[in-house]
Amino acid sequence: MGMGVANNGVFSISAPSAKPKPSFPLSYSCVAIKFFHLGYSNKLQLRPFNTKRKLRVMPTPIAMATEVQQVLPPPLTSTSSPPSLFDGTTRLYICYKCPYAQRVWITRNCKGLQDKIQLVPIDLKDRPSWYKEKVYPPNKVPSLEHNNEVRGESLDLMKYIDSHFEGPSLFPSGSDKEFAEELLSYTDTFYKTVTSSFKGDVTEAVPYIALGTAFDYIETALSKYDHGPFFLGQFSLVDIAYAPFIERFQLFLMEVKGYDIKMGRPKLAAWIEGINNIEGYRITRSDPKELIESYKKRFLQMPHNEPTVRICESDGGNLHGHYSLS
Repeated sequence: MGMGVANNGVFSISAPSAKPKPSFPLSYSCVAIKFFHLGYSNKLQLRPFNTKRKLRVMPTPIAMATEVQQVLPPPLTSTSSPPSLFDGTTRLYICYKCPYAQRVWITRNCKGLQDKIQLVPIDLKDRPSWYKEKVYPPNKVPSLEHNNEVRGESLDLMKYIDSHFEGPSLFPSGSDKEFAEELLSYTDTFYKTVTSSFKGDVTEAVPYIALGTAFDYIETALSKYDHGPFFLGQFSLVDIAYAPFIERFQLFLMEVKGYDIKMGRPKLAAWIEGINNIEGYRITRSDPKELIESYKKRFLQMPHNEPTVRICESDGGNLHGHYSLS
């Protein structure tokens, strides 16, 4: 098997003529993620993207305290055998707790591609050597194995999956596309602005103003359309790009700083309610306590001079930087 590097960080693979025997474990213990839904919920239907179409919300009664389980494969470690690489199977390599990988995972789910794109979770604390050597030399997640090529970078992968696979379109055209690209380009600034305040006291002027600026930008952006609670009115890749980070920021800021990002921001409050009704997103959420503890380690406990390792795509930040170099 040979590996060549093409443009845009795409890695091309020359598969051997003889098909290798599958070495991916066929039986293993499973990780079950549990979700609890209370009361009466709205199930949002995804449709082909059309800014003129009004959002339809179909009420679906569910039982009180109904428990829904999603069974996920366990993360692969340094002792795990690789799957049958480049055998025609499309694989999405992720870490369950990486927000960048979560973006692409949500896209897969919302496109209805659970049977077309196989999840391959990686344990980023104990990564298998074959992942860097045979799959993705940058050795980060997410990455997508498709048509004997491996691609990376979450925003690129979201667009790639949306345009190369069947399912409802999640990205607009025309003038809406320009606004969507503007919002996507702001994600880095949003992340850096919010996280820069984490080590300060939000009751102080500078951190408080920084937080307000970042979330007020979101509130203003959400006010542009009135035919739905989402950034473009209808649910789109823009919502997917922001969802994993707003999920974490809301939890951490309320728990540690006592700062409610929804206070005085009705559009953001409606967006959070709307995104939580998207099943493709909801099933990717991690345990809130674990997310809070992860952020505490990353932003409150790690010394400034402690070395970090980039193990999750970071776009200028490193959400898993609290893991020490070995």
